[in-house]
Amino acid sequence: MSAATGTVSKLFSSSSFPFSFPFPLSPKKTSLSLLSSHNPPISLLSSLSFPKLTPLKSSANATQHFEEEEVEEEEEEEEDIVSETEIDEYESEIDIEDLEKEAKFAVKELSTSLSRQLTIEDETDEKRESRKQKRKKATSKDIPDHLLPKVAIVGRPNVGKSALFNRLVGGNRAIVVDEPGVTRDRLYGRSFWGEHEFMVVDTGGVVTVSKSQANVMEDLAISTTIGMDGIPLASREAAVARMPSMIEKQATAAVEESSVIIFLVDGQAGLTAADVEIADWLRRNFSNKCIILAVNKCESPRKGIMQASEFWSLGFSPLPISAISGTGTGELLDLVCSRLGKVEGPENLNEEETYIPAIAIVGRPNVGKSSILNALVGEDRTIVSPISGTTRDAIDTEFVGPDGQKFLLIDTAGIRRRAAVASSGSVTEALSVNRAFRGIRRSDVVALVIEAMACITEQDYRIAERIEKEGKGCLIVVNKWDTIPNKNQQTATYYEQDVREKLRLLHWAPIVYSTAIAGHNVEKIIVAASTVEKERSRRLGTSILNQVVREALAFKPPPRTRGGKRGRVYYCTQAAIRPPTFVFFVNDSNLFPETYRRYMEKQLRSDAGFSGTPIRLLWRSRRKMEKDEVKGATRSQFSLTPGSGKLAAAT
Repeated sequence: MSAATGTVSKLFSSSSFPFSFPFPLSPKKTSLSLLSSHNPPISLLSSLSFPKLTPLKSSANATQHFEEEEVEEEEEEEEDIVSETEIDEYESEIDIEDLEKEAKFAVKELSTSLSRQLTIEDETDEKRESRKQKRKKATSKDIPDHLLPKVAIVGRPNVGKSALFNRLVGGNRAIVVDEPGVTRDRLYGRSFWGEHEFMVVDTGGVVTVSKSQANVMEDLAISTTIGMDGIPLASREAAVARMPSMIEKQATAAVEESSVIIFLVDGQAGLTAADVEIADWLRRNFSNKCIILAVNKCESPRKGIMQASEFWSLGFSPLPISAISGTGTGELLDLVCSRLGKVEGPENLNEEETYIPAIAIVGRPNVGKSSILNALVGEDRTIVSPISGTTRDAIDTEFVGPDGQKFLLIDTAGIRRRAAVASSGSVTEALSVNRAFRGIRRSDVVALVIEAMACITEQDYRIAERIEKEGKGCLIVVNKWDTIPNKNQQTATYYEQDVREKLRLLHWAPIVYSTAIAGHNVEKIIVAASTVEKERSRRLGTSILNQVVREALAFKPPPRTRGGKRGRVYYCTQAAIRPPTFVFFVNDSNLFPETYRRYMEKQLRSDAGFSGTPIRLLWRSRRKMEKDEVKGATRSQFSLTPGSGKLAAAT
């Protein structure tokens, strides 16, 4: 017996184990050389074998039974010592490079399986948008958003501004419903035409001051009852009265920062007094900018000329187009690009980091998501109102942190229960919820916002479940912390215990307490999100990983079955990041119950970190691998373990 084997025998002959094990390294290549090898061999402790248990016999044979038990214990100790010959035989049987390839394929299958389960209703539009993005990348330079010229689309409500926005940027970014007042905030999207690339800004409908309060509410489809429970009547009326001016403020900000303005009118409705007032407003305040009058809803080119003729009185040259069918949009883009200067990217663009993490701000309605976004960027980027459902589209905003790190902030609509959305009958709200789910999918880190004085509901748990299944990093933001009365040093501790108990799925997520409306502790959200993203992108060395696994196995071996079988871990590797995914190659995945898998995840977190990000453990059976190799297919199937959000190998 070699020196290394003798040392291991001494270690495992005792009945209790310490928390850390000083595994000695042998000069020879043994399974204990994991720490000094880039491609470590099979872990020794996971290769232990155990004899079957023998049932108890009659009381007359009790003495004989105990003697047999002592012999079995000695045999068990003998079998616990794995010789170097057995290790070498296993190493020659399965190549570690093949295991690494198998692990990567397992992660790919996992991603495909989860994508099929986590479907979103407008997935086809998302796929079409991805094709558009690929085409854009092939024909244009990757210039940062803030360096691109901007083109704003303005007009009165319900003339087709969002439909034109979707036509120019590709896909279905903005919500398009045949009702007024759907768009309220500024919505940005990249567009390209030929060699030109620019940002298109969708705005809310501009409502003129000549409108009465009743007509304004009708034009913007503002409700004073839905989602306004618990808000005094005076506050409701004040919020409704401020809404038109807040929408116009967003539209004005978009026009001021744009080089070209597309003034959109409705060719089927004809010239209205609101169109005249908006034209006068543009001439009076923005005569130094390029203003293009586009007459929408002119599907027929011949009739379009007649429909556009009456708009000559506005003082601009009308151009008939159709945002839905695309008629005339090519001429519109030619005209827009002729007024835009060609933008060159920075010389050191290749040296800049191309990956920009995205942070989605999600939660139930009226928890302060838009207030957090405005506090972070330092401006009124989105409309903040007590009216429930103010934010509809997912609003993307670039942000630079205090340390210079770039982020993409995604403000989403409030997510209500599916039954509540269905009972309201609002198509706009249903699409807004879909945009919120797509915002979670597009993000890297999700800031789940809850209100301090509100109880954590089942809907918060559903959102947390979605975040965990999507594999996104997460931090919990307790907003409106100033509303908690009589706070002391123990308040945050007790509150955190309550949050951890009700959101058990996110036990690994850090908690940040803030008051967004006053700007208190808002910067901690970015600091925590940056830390979570780094943990989510961290890759653990194979040698360190196998050391952690060995110590976890030694401290608590897998439980035996009634037949005396025990699970063995042959090899472990981290096959992916974002989220960190670990593949365990074992003798039989059915020998590792869910409780033991949770224990292994807990040990990985306590020894290796990964705070703020879900980690996935995939268990690959050796028996399944051998069976697939015989059949000529070395790919295993995976199934979702109920209630865990993790995939395990199905044997």
